[in-house]
Amino acid sequence: MEKDSRRRDDRGQNAGQAREQEGLFPRRIVPVLIPMPAERAYSYALPAGTKAEPGQIVQVPLGPRLVPGIVWDGDADQVDPKKLREIVQVFDCPPIVEPMRRFIDWVSAYTLSPPGLVARMALRAPAAFDPEPMIDALRLTQTRPERLTAARERVLEQAGDGLAWTRSGLAHAAGVTPSVIDGLSAQGVFEPVRLRPPPVVAAPDPDYQPPALEPGQAEAADALRSTVAEGSFSVTLLDGVTGSGKTEVYFEAIAEAVRAGRQVLILLPEIALTAAFLDRFHERFGARPAEWHSEVTPRMREKVWRQTAEAGISVVAGARSALFLPFADLGLIIVDEEHDPAYKQEDRVFYNARDMAVVRARLANIPVVLASATPSIESRVNARQGRYRHVKLESRYAEAVLPDIKLVDMRRHAPARGGFLSPVLLNAMAQTLERKEQALLFLNRRGYAPLTLCRVCGHRFECPDCSSWLVEHRFRGQLQCHHCGHAEPTPQACPSCGTLDHLAACGPGIERIAEEADKHFPDARTIVLSSDMMGGTRRLRIELEAIAKGEADIVIGTQLVAKGHNFPLMTLVGVVDADLGLANGDPRAAERTYQLLSQVTGRAGRAGHKSLGLIQTYQPQHPVMQAFASGDAEAFYERETDERSRAHLPPFGRLASVIVSAATRPEAEGHARGLRAAAPPTPGIMVLGPAEAPLALIRGRHRFRLLVHGERGRDMQGFVRAMLAKGPRARGSVQVQVDIDPQSFL
Repeated sequence: MEKDSRRRDDRGQNAGQAREQEGLFPRRIVPVLIPMPAERAYSYALPAGTKAEPGQIVQVPLGPRLVPGIVWDGDADQVDPKKLREIVQVFDCPPIVEPMRRFIDWVSAYTLSPPGLVARMALRAPAAFDPEPMIDALRLTQTRPERLTAARERVLEQAGDGLAWTRSGLAHAAGVTPSVIDGLSAQGVFEPVRLRPPPVVAAPDPDYQPPALEPGQAEAADALRSTVAEGSFSVTLLDGVTGSGKTEVYFEAIAEAVRAGRQVLILLPEIALTAAFLDRFHERFGARPAEWHSEVTPRMREKVWRQTAEAGISVVAGARSALFLPFADLGLIIVDEEHDPAYKQEDRVFYNARDMAVVRARLANIPVVLASATPSIESRVNARQGRYRHVKLESRYAEAVLPDIKLVDMRRHAPARGGFLSPVLLNAMAQTLERKEQALLFLNRRGYAPLTLCRVCGHRFECPDCSSWLVEHRFRGQLQCHHCGHAEPTPQACPSCGTLDHLAACGPGIERIAEEADKHFPDARTIVLSSDMMGGTRRLRIELEAIAKGEADIVIGTQLVAKGHNFPLMTLVGVVDADLGLANGDPRAAERTYQLLSQVTGRAGRAGHKSLGLIQTYQPQHPVMQAFASGDAEAFYERETDERSRAHLPPFGRLASVIVSAATRPEAEGHARGLRAAAPPTPGIMVLGPAEAPLALIRGRHRFRLLVHGERGRDMQGFVRAMLAKGPRARGSVQVQVDIDPQSFL
């Protein structure tokens, strides 16, 4: 009887508590944004007694699966909560802060991407939604062991500071085996405690090793520090020649933000840049920043994501995806090499991380710094029109001078038969090696040769799934497509006519240049650098360190050697084919060629030695070549800006690309023509195309393009949205991708 009475009392008490909780937190409907191609947030019922505010990360049922989501702002659909599925779990995780939620909305609206896909980029580490497990540790008590050995004495001395130690950590520090620790614990010498997981990186010290800045650098650093101290939105273009110390200058802005207790995001365009950058950061701040890029292990990504959300990490350095990390209190964004095309993502959500960094800073009301030796036309125009502050560094650090630039007319100084290096460049290389200095040969083309054909029947090796030639990679013995990854062994005989040993490699890649350099300088130590070399990023970092230490004589590489590296002994840079970037219809071709030439020749003479840049070209009279050789950057930018203005191209006009792809050519072309017919007549906006894309076939899919060109200030997104809504629906194999502000026209 007493047990039954107690059960009834317990049930009554539990029911009363449930009614009380339901009164406090009644069952309600909340919108949840799910990381999938959803156009809006879905409505879910919040269980009675559960609280979830906007930004909270939750787990919800979606069909047969459980998926994460973010409780979103605004009102949910007004339906009976009993008819909705319930939120399964509210994660014990800091919420996505309001500026970040507004950023997700903004990116979605600007890029015409479903908000769920944008939210997916902010939820890249689902294992981090739960707190990291506590760590078992030991702390010294007042009890002393019955017998004191030398090993035990070392342990007691090591743990005598009163701090908690992990078992293995204390054993290692004291130089004993873990069994010694176990024996002391059994006697009550140590008590068990629980510790929070350690941070992935130590906290940076803004006063660890302040640099000795030159007057121009100090003035620029003061300007950046003041923008951080203001604590409001601003954009500063840090424009300095290669080797002028831009990194050291913006480090001072980072130090100011860290002193104020704010978080900092540093965006870098290439993973290859991070190793040298991390070393420089460590020298300045006594600790490394947290890393965020594709080479970081999944477990480390989870830790970085979680500790960033908890404000346990002060500084993150990463690739463009780091822009979507859930910072708790972001106070400054740095975009290094802001002109770099690598900031453009062209998959799922098409966005430019540089431009989106400015938007995120504006929504969070914080400063952003764009740094480059060769700023983009867009950033220069914004600075000239007063939208951006403009801080310039006119000279190299420690009075080092820029390299002398000379054009090598390949029509007058032709290479030897079968070669690609002119006598002028080979002679300069010989002199450089005699002085025990380094030479860099730059060619922005991977592999051995871009085309292989049969001398007998003319057969050309093409990719079966793309409208592109197969590139020979002689080091691997393969023919490879650089668009879809298709690879096949290099044959001995022509597959068309069967003739043996008559396959010819046409044109040079960096492997072929390395072969030619080895013939002329067989005793030189040569390193070939390319993003697709075996060994990946780890090997690349090791070889970059070797070059910096002087352990190579000749360096041959693609564009990844052009950015941010400091090679003290490098005094000669030879550009093998400077015309390569000009041979396409890209409206930014001239700008990009000028930037690339400036960046790669900027690797020379950084330690103060007299240096030389030799530019091999068949078009020495081309305006880009003349502007670069003259060293008059302002004249080049002025001319290029004027041409953009007259053509109403960005930043004086707007572009949007609509790419239609399908399994068959008629499907793709028919759908593209249907979209063109649905374009609403709008003053100031016109549609060009559809036309077959220059790369008409990629991964077995046929591609047609529409290019929308509009005046600045026109509602480009509204126009494209109306065209897609009125046009035919994508059926069968048809896919439609929208790229606002396209960077690639292939």
